Amino acid sequence: MIVGNGRPNGQYTPCEMCPLRKRPSLREFTPDELGFVKEFKADELHVEAGASFLQQGTANQHLYTVLSGWAFRYKMLDDGRRQILNYALPADMVGLQGTLMHEMEHSVEALTPLTLCVFPRNKLYDLYSRCPSLAFDITWLAAREEQLIDEQLVSLGRRSALERTAFLLLHLFARAEEAGMVKNGTIAFPFTQQHLADTLGMSLVHTNKTLKRLLQSKAIRWKDRLFEMVNRPALVAIAGDDVSPRTPRPFI
Repeated sequence: MIVGNGRPNGQYTPCEMCPLRKRPSLREFTPDELGFVKEFKADELHVEAGASFLQQGTANQHLYTVLSGWAFRYKMLDDGRRQILNYALPADMVGLQGTLMHEMEHSVEALTPLTLCVFPRNKLYDLYSRCPSLAFDITWLAAREEQLIDEQLVSLGRRSALERTAFLLLHLFARAEEAGMVKNGTIAFPFTQQHLADTLGMSLVHTNKTLKRLLQSKAIRWKDRLFEMVNRPALVAIAGDDVSPRTPRPFI
């Protein structure tokens, strides 16, 4: 189910009170930028877990910033097989592809209950012409999505099953840390082994066996979706690469 708030019902989050602005991992808006974003934002959208709010092959009149919750981008093959491309967490932008290219080439599904800030496509030109700093931020976010896809391609093409599983969990843990979701090295991951299998390009059975090998390394603990980072250097060694911390990054 997908529900738009609109301004009249009193549940609309004012941009100056946005909880994302308190996060040290995100850069501050200037007063002019904040004023423009307040004007640019048209609504808030609430999406129930399991609902796809962007559909592959459809036109899209809006782009969105995740205010709270998790989502994932995916493509479906004709026979029903699914490939998860990457995940969206608070402060991530989704829908830019469909906004600029007039058709989505992937779908986006809410992994948890999701709140989205809604920005209309017909105001995007105003952003580029009136607020170049925010236009650069959108370019940065698009480049970051390309970077995430690059890593996914390397994992699917060259990393072993154990390496790609370790790297994915390390990557998602680091992004959850950036989003302020990790407490004392622990987070309740919302995805299942089937989600991991569809991300890693492996069968569910292969994913399960690989996770058991990873758990035996004692680098992590994971039970009932409660994930604990026990030995990060050991997980990095298994993954073969680290996930570098980012300087304060932009968001819209």
